[in-house]
Amino acid sequence: MKIGFDAKRAFFNNRGLGNYSRDTIRILTTEVPQNDYFLFTPKTKGGRSFEQGGAKVVAPTTFFSRMLPSLWRTYNCSSDVKRLGLDVYHGLSNELPYGLPKSVATVVTIHDLIFLKNPELYPFFDRYTFRKKYVRSCQVADRVVAISEETKKDLVELVEVDEKKVDVVYQGCNPIFSQSVDDETKAAVRDRYSLPSSFMLIVCAIEKRKNHELILEAMYIGQIDVPLVVVGRPSAYKDELMELIYKYGLEQRVIFLHQVPMEELPVLYRLASLFVYPSHFEGFGIPILEAMTCQTPVITSTGSCFEETGGAAACYVDSHDAEAMSEAIKKILGDSSLAQEMVEAGNLQAAKFSDASIAKAMTDVYAKL
Repeated sequence: MKIGFDAKRAFFNNRGLGNYSRDTIRILTTEVPQNDYFLFTPKTKGGRSFEQGGAKVVAPTTFFSRMLPSLWRTYNCSSDVKRLGLDVYHGLSNELPYGLPKSVATVVTIHDLIFLKNPELYPFFDRYTFRKKYVRSCQVADRVVAISEETKKDLVELVEVDEKKVDVVYQGCNPIFSQSVDDETKAAVRDRYSLPSSFMLIVCAIEKRKNHELILEAMYIGQIDVPLVVVGRPSAYKDELMELIYKYGLEQRVIFLHQVPMEELPVLYRLASLFVYPSHFEGFGIPILEAMTCQTPVITSTGSCFEETGGAAACYVDSHDAEAMSEAIKKILGDSSLAQEMVEAGNLQAAKFSDASIAKAMTDVYAKL
């Protein structure tokens, strides 16, 4: 089978969509190598390297397409799809190009519909663009992959996608998070960032919906002395957090780290005493899986998809209840036996998202075509 992927974000996105694209490509090329895989990207210069498993890169070749790479990705790549005789084209990040040959079966992965559930978090133009791209792609795709049951439910209820053509295929976890880390490496990372002996951790973009302020409020209410390390790309929301930090007198207990290399993230997870992820809404919540894989106990939010990801291993708190969050933090940090039980349960939960199980689920989707 010849399978093409919209791989722009695999090459040029360092956040969730990029990680999903890279992991999907890695998993399928490794677990199902008998297929031929093609990575469609509007450009290659300046893109990040990742494990491509022998997949062939397809980029614009004509002068016009190279000058207008976004136009090629949206429209003109269809001629390359036809030229290569693909059996399947899979849009890994919420959209499909226009004009694909009818002989090519199509799949689109939809990660979340937050822009519909919480429109106040997005500018009007972004909401308009997302709706146009997502809805149209769901309509024309032969199969729609949702990364959680929660996303599938939203697709059916909010976009009226036929439930029969939606398949749930969970995300995997990059194997870098399951690799052991020696004490020397841990000490080097701790020294590099001047980290305390014990700290709480949150890893995600510093955005409003991620709800960092709940942790700050919980620290203030519960007089929690254990510092919080915040890892992620900043936005204007960081200014709001700084106001709260000064208001609550937490200047010495909150550490911001930006542009942390991927290879250091597993070390930070393993150094942390507790991972706290109070996001209001996600499509899957990959940091929860990363933390469990690194054997770190997790507190996250009730509702959304989080209980699909964390299972019985995580502790769940209402994303608006700072007092409950404070009590949960103090309970886990103050009980080493409970923390170890959560780590052991996390190991079992993380095993459910193995490369083999994800590869089988995705190839089952292709088989339906």
